[in-house]
Amino acid sequence: QVQLVESGGGLVQPGGSLRLSCAASRSIPRLNSMEWYRQAPGKQRELVAGITNAGSTSYADSVKGRFTISRDNAKNTVYLQMNSLKPDDTAVYYCNAVVLGGILTYWGQGTQVTVSS
Repeated sequence: QVQLVESGGGLVQPGGSLRLSCAASRSIPRLNSMEWYRQAPGKQRELVAGITNAGSTSYADSVKGRFTISRDNAKNTVYLQMNSLKPDDTAVYYCNAVVLGGILTYWGQGTQVTVSS
């Protein structure tokens, strides 16, 4: 079994930055991609950013140019650098590992991000 642990969330003012981390308990065999999702109160969970095994990245339109996903394979960790944060970015952020083409996925427990003055 693989555990994913997110960290780095917190309270930040609009325009500020946060860096989220997602650490896997071990390397993940047949990993296809790592993704960050978020879920705001009363809303559906949405895909924010993803990075494939080949290093290709993708972003939701709402975060393009502000968020950057990256990874450190040696540490089994993926990051989400969030800049120019807005109140609409307030949500619980979840890390997801996609394995075997999506047949298997692992989820972290989430980390709260609150953007408020």
